Amino acid sequence: MAQIVRFRLDMAAEDRVLEMRKAVSDHGLRIPHELPTVTFAAAAQIPAGARVELTEALRGLSLPSLWLATLGSVAGHDDDLVLSAIVDTELLAVHNAVHDALAGKVKSPFGSYLPGAWLPHVVLAHEKPAEAFTLLHPVRPVRAAIEGVEIADTRDGTAEPLFAD
Repeated sequence: MAQIVRFRLDMAAEDRVLEMRKAVSDHGLRIPHELPTVTFAAAAQIPAGARVELTEALRGLSLPSLWLATLGSVAGHDDDLVLSAIVDTELLAVHNAVHDALAGKVKSPFGSYLPGAWLPHVVLAHEKPAEAFTLLHPVRPVRAAIEGVEIADTRDGTAEPLFAD
């Protein structure tokens, strides 16, 4: 499948998202098994050299807080209900820095995570998005600080921390 660059949320935000997932799960809907994160980039392979450059690029940036505020869906994942982040210039600058560091160094980047196509989000449910939406609406926005950045492999579930705040 893929290797992904994902940003980990602070514990309070993580707990809030997990509460929403539990509300959906309590009604018999399938939810993600991994902790809530926001994926900034994905590719078939992110080699070691690209990881080093990405780490250096991110160390020079102030990682923004996210406001996860909108229930909806993401193109290509029609069966998922997601909680999308409000996109601002600071968030886009960090996203662009991630892609600048990875440009030309990864194998088969996934287009849906490239600048201009990316919608930052956390997955809440993996089926029946309309039903999950009804269970969670109206949603109270979640303010999420970024606790760390890691490269995760979707094939085997492993994750390599790049750094943590």
